[in-house]
Amino acid sequence: MQRSTPMRTLLPWSFVPFIVVSIVHVAALAVGSDVAGPTKLWLMPLLALPVLVSLRLRPVLAIILLLAALVFSWLGDGAGSFFPAAPELPLMLLFFGIAHIAYIVLFARVLRQRRMPWWALVYAAWWITLLVVLASHTGALLPAVAAYGLVLGGTAVFAARCHPLIVVGSVFFLLSDSVLAFRLFLPDAMPDWTSPLVMLSYTLGQGLLVAGALVALRKERR
Repeated sequence: MQRSTPMRTLLPWSFVPFIVVSIVHVAALAVGSDVAGPTKLWLMPLLALPVLVSLRLRPVLAIILLLAALVFSWLGDGAGSFFPAAPELPLMLLFFGIAHIAYIVLFARVLRQRRMPWWALVYAAWWITLLVVLASHTGALLPAVAAYGLVLGGTAVFAARCHPLIVVGSVFFLLSDSVLAFRLFLPDAMPDWTSPLVMLSYTLGQGLLVAGALVALRKERR
């Protein structure tokens, strides 16, 4: 009897709602539709569905860390809506920073498969370049931006030792936040189409991180 592959046992149907809403959200951003706002808040809850249907996977710590990363990403996505009286950008940096710390622990302690590749040094170059370019435009937020860049880059660095889906997902996440940083601090230099690009790369990144983590956990279970 042929054994199922890890991808087939991933229950791909559980990703369908997230994929559909992601497409709707990015399309809404591209055409300037009001649908973009509410659909954004559905992204992370829907991405949690594949994790919730995989609760029997072990170790339990991996599932807890995945859910924590998604919950804090959701809070970051909705910071302006959930906390209207608070400054949105610092809250976004805080919530997404915590989400990345959860990913770092997951990739560094639970899902690592190989030694750190030499090419991961590119992420250090990315962090330095980003700060050099944006430092004069971030004002008082420079320390927060620098700290967030460290944990964002840290996610990509530790993802480099994991399943290929996780590696690619971390690159998309890095791309998303890099473009977003330029949109926030150098808005005149960024064309309108970079707004949907931010969310396209973000949804791809988050989706691939979760898919890669679940595939890796199912491989270990076999």
